[in-house]
Amino acid sequence: MSSFMEKRKGLLCTFAVAVVAVILGDLFPVIGSAVFAIILGMVLNQFWKIPSDFRPGINYSAKKLLHYSIIALGFTMSFAQVSQTGASSFPVTIVTISIAFLTALFVGNFFKLSRPLKILVGFGTAICGGSAIAAASPIIKAEDDEVALSISTIFLFNVMAVFLFPFLGHMMGMDASQFGLWAGTAINDTSSVVAAGASYSAEALEIATIVKLTRALLSLVEARRMKQEGQSVQWKKIMPMFIIWFMVASIITSVGLFPNFLVPYAKLASKWLMAMALAGIGMQVSFKQFQEAGAKPILTGLATWFMVAVSSLIMQYFVL
Repeated sequence: MSSFMEKRKGLLCTFAVAVVAVILGDLFPVIGSAVFAIILGMVLNQFWKIPSDFRPGINYSAKKLLHYSIIALGFTMSFAQVSQTGASSFPVTIVTISIAFLTALFVGNFFKLSRPLKILVGFGTAICGGSAIAAASPIIKAEDDEVALSISTIFLFNVMAVFLFPFLGHMMGMDASQFGLWAGTAINDTSSVVAAGASYSAEALEIATIVKLTRALLSLVEARRMKQEGQSVQWKKIMPMFIIWFMVASIITSVGLFPNFLVPYAKLASKWLMAMALAGIGMQVSFKQFQEAGAKPILTGLATWFMVAVSSLIMQYFVL
């Protein structure tokens, strides 16, 4: 109870932003509630000094509520759909992950970045944004400033992707399946994938989420290699439990244990939890951190992100 009391102000704040975002999203469906939630959260953080006692609830919204929204989304899909979409995205995912690491190392060498910083930018772009960086940093013995620089760099492109990808997707005439695969393989963080997918269409959201979680699952291969080499691996960070629960939710739906009449309510719950989570993420955006990151890490991240986005498109249109 005391834990909830500590978070209540921040939760009420993200809920209030979510209400406005959902209303605006219904009025302007081309943009959607997810994008509005991030924008409103960012604007609020820039023009209002958010009290410190709001932060626990805002942080909880940004992290946990996003996970719960994805689990709720799992109840709206069959396991066959999840496994089929995930398996079909494997070739694109493997290529883009490889491209991310190679580009980060090559461009990082050109700018003479430290070895940990190059690896963290590559790992964050390839796998799962800030979560991947947090998991990899103790393994490669990265300094605190290297972790901060890489997270700021990756976060910058996560924010840009939310607005840029849907615009480019519509401009290229991509259908929901094409956009979902592109967003899921080329956008770094789960929250940004979800926001971009939701603003495109409900089907794009489902596909993008599945593809993104498949990317996260592939990190287990790297974790297993590290474990075999005797390195300490934080399995919960490498493999977040919400991915497991997402799959469990889809299995429950597939075997008929989740009644069909509850599916619309699961979608509604996912939508509202997602809006609150993205509002919380927006409230954590500080443009000052991007200025402090410096040009070289940002240019390395930009080159890596660009190559991943382009290689994903090439795989879709010319290889598969």
